[in-house]
Amino acid sequence: MPPKPSSGTSSKAGSAAARKGPLALAGRVLAWALAIAAAGVVSLVLLAAVALAVAYPNLPDISDLADYRPKLPLRVYAADGALLGEFGEERRNLMPITQIPKIMKDAVLAIEDARFYEHGGVDYKGVLRAAVANLGRFKSQGASTITMQVARNVYLSSEKTYTRKIYEILLTFKLEHLLSKDQILEIYMNQIFLGNRAYGFAAASETYFGKPLQDITIAEAAMLAGLPKAPSAYNPISNPNRARTRQLYIIQRMQENGFITAAQAEAAKHEELHIRPPSEGLRVHGEFVAETVRQLMYAQYGDATYTRGLNVYTTLSSTDQIAAYNALRRGIMDFERRQIYRGPEKFIELPRDAAEMDDAVDDVLQEHPDNGDVLSAVVLEAGPKRVLAVRGNGDRIEITGEGLRPAQSGLAASAQPNVKIRRGAVIRVVRTPRNTWEITQLPEVEGAFVAMDTHTGAVRALVGGFDFQKNKFNHATQAWRQPGSSFKPFIYSAALEKGFTPATLVNDAPLFFDAGFTGGQPWEPKNSDGRFDGPMTLRAGLAKSKNMISIRVLQAVGPQNAQEWITRFGFEAERHPAYLTMALGAGSVTPMQLTAAYAVFANGGYRVNPWLIAKVTDHRGRTLVETTPPVLDENVRAIPARNAFVMTQLLGEVTSRGTAARAQAMLKRPDVYGKTGTTNDAIDAWFAGYQPTLAAVAWIGYDQPRNLGARESGGGLSLPVWISFMEQALKGVPVSQPAPPPGVVNSGGEWFYEEYARDTGVGSLGLDAALPAANGSAAVAPPPAEERNRILDLFRN
Repeated sequence: MPPKPSSGTSSKAGSAAARKGPLALAGRVLAWALAIAAAGVVSLVLLAAVALAVAYPNLPDISDLADYRPKLPLRVYAADGALLGEFGEERRNLMPITQIPKIMKDAVLAIEDARFYEHGGVDYKGVLRAAVANLGRFKSQGASTITMQVARNVYLSSEKTYTRKIYEILLTFKLEHLLSKDQILEIYMNQIFLGNRAYGFAAASETYFGKPLQDITIAEAAMLAGLPKAPSAYNPISNPNRARTRQLYIIQRMQENGFITAAQAEAAKHEELHIRPPSEGLRVHGEFVAETVRQLMYAQYGDATYTRGLNVYTTLSSTDQIAAYNALRRGIMDFERRQIYRGPEKFIELPRDAAEMDDAVDDVLQEHPDNGDVLSAVVLEAGPKRVLAVRGNGDRIEITGEGLRPAQSGLAASAQPNVKIRRGAVIRVVRTPRNTWEITQLPEVEGAFVAMDTHTGAVRALVGGFDFQKNKFNHATQAWRQPGSSFKPFIYSAALEKGFTPATLVNDAPLFFDAGFTGGQPWEPKNSDGRFDGPMTLRAGLAKSKNMISIRVLQAVGPQNAQEWITRFGFEAERHPAYLTMALGAGSVTPMQLTAAYAVFANGGYRVNPWLIAKVTDHRGRTLVETTPPVLDENVRAIPARNAFVMTQLLGEVTSRGTAARAQAMLKRPDVYGKTGTTNDAIDAWFAGYQPTLAAVAWIGYDQPRNLGARESGGGLSLPVWISFMEQALKGVPVSQPAPPPGVVNSGGEWFYEEYARDTGVGSLGLDAALPAANGSAAVAPPPAEERNRILDLFRN
């Protein structure tokens, strides 16, 4: 029998066996784990292969990105390149990668994808880093590369699903295979949304800083680079503090990645940025022009108008447009100061808590935004001698003295509740030339202003109303109004062709037309000044705007003849019925039409049609349409040159000694001509006039026609607007007085048609002389008995 092992030997063997068991188990577990992991990897690979096989054919075709064409808005410019307006869902400037400043690219790469030029579309290091960060901080950290963002922004939705993520990764690989890194970065920097309707960094630079992207600084580039993550949260206009925090972080990242030096970083952190307020998006107020262009372009290109990047260059001069806009608004606001105060726009309860009060002020002023220089404010304290108000930016303004005068009725103790200015009232204020504040109100009256080149018809300035946002109706081109006395020159022009001269005497005496003559109500016209001054020359009659003179002249010319004559200036015969009321401007014109008509006098008798669009280009600058200015020749002659010359002499009398004498006095130049116009009951106020190179018309009236006021007139309302514009528009323009054309002579200081220089035309004594035919040549026979008797009546009544 073999000997038993000793107890020591037995103990050691058991101990080894005990150790060997767990190790073997661990080995088996590890083997199984490795096998499972390998199977998992294989499964994932197979799954990815299946997914790739299934999904890849369904990926969108991205070949068009090789010739990237994003939605580009319609942009409208003045002739000198000033932006007037843009239309489209996206405000975007397409800029090739070679033109994007390096500092802007560096800022974007520093914060969005520093390894962009190293990875193949998916940054695995970044994914791992983000995963660790998310696990450790319980806060989501993204790992999307620029290529992945392009895939998502251009082709995919923003929903967060595994399916979309798979498509995003697959599309990323496809983009990296098809396009170069520079092409991908170019798409990203032009496509990304950056707030305030700005897409792409070139548009954002204009939107936030009002400058081209090429002029960007490091500090500005860092501010813009912070926008892609959250355009609203990091918007420098609406959230300046958060935008500043992110800007500083990006500057630090740029330094860490070696894009800038420590010194540059320090300088950028201390650079003061000048953010453009939203109201400064358009530097030139050409909203009515821009809208007119939009309509014309839409009629031509349809919906593509807003996406294909059309650039429309108009004939407008930005300096003339600014002058016209300011002149019209100033004229309307001057009129508004003479009106009864209608009361605050709204009343709110102001909390006593400062923070709550600020919120209440912000909320109500968002409903009542500033209107140009007519600012909104909320009253904090109000008394008969002092009003304290707060603006939306927190500034407090004090109104005293003369600044309270326009609103005296609202400060009186007896003021009605809806008119009384008190705490919580929303009012309007303007800054005066003396740098004080004045209470005002948004006007109810409207206006229009048009200026055009007299030789080409190119529109130089157009303002269709007081404020486009308030009223989009274009009064310059759409408002058909009675022209009043501003229409008289066209009747006088017709009379010159019928033998009248500036020296012809006409009786300024009362007229009465009974029902038998009018076929309706009896008519007893009056002069605007209420006086009858007896016989006076045609020149004096026009200068003083005597209605009786104009009516008698039209009687002599014949309403039918005059109706035909005015069509030469572009007026529509059907809008000017052949009645004697035509002599007082009872028909209908638009400010634009009247401007073109006065241009005929200014340019020597040629008909020019207004035009606005000079050139249309695509987003690459290729010309699609270009307008050739018209040539003035006999084919477009409307009236004889001598007719235009003599009418200019008569209209010069109006601006030197007549109803518009302020024109030459204030402008201090003799080469300005024109005519005031005030319709019956002072419903429309006009001034139409010209300098030989520039014709312009100002109109003021209510949309729903009503009396402007017993003391209001074209000379008091519209003439100052015209003068204010011409002061700017004629700076540096030499005095230009027309030379006498063939067929006129000067006799005794007066101009005559050559054949009437010796009293052979219609005059106080030469009534037996033959009247000339409509074309200006002398008639071969005396006028018919009826016409002769009508002429005789001019002097007998």
